[in-house]
Amino acid sequence: MDVQGLLGKVGQNLSVSRAFGTAYEKDGSMVIPVAFVAGGGGGGEGTSGSLTADASDHVESEDDDTSAESESSGSGGGFGGVVMPAGVYVVKDEQVRWVPAVNVNLVIVVAFLTLRMIARERRKARRHAS
Repeated sequence: MDVQGLLGKVGQNLSVSRAFGTAYEKDGSMVIPVAFVAGGGGGGEGTSGSLTADASDHVESEDDDTSAESESSGSGGGFGGVVMPAGVYVVKDEQVRWVPAVNVNLVIVVAFLTLRMIARERRKARRHAS
């Protein structure tokens, strides 16, 4: 894939439409879903290789089959991203209210890691106090 094609796909995936979903009406309220969108990418390039003095002596002593080894080329690219729900805006009677999305799994993991860090620090403090 060429660089322009890769950048086109990145633009499609990191657009506002990924962060703000299609608004819909429910129970007389306008609901606008919102998500956290993050992404990153990378690319590469290739060049023709040139022979060093040692390699050129080696190539001259062998058949023409090894002359193809002196040519180098390459390319590359990649993209990764994440989309997580953040919540919704609820519009009713000309008032806007934010309703956050709660990821229970994430809350549990963060609470566990926090408790683990606190326990570890208390153990260190006890050892140093002794």
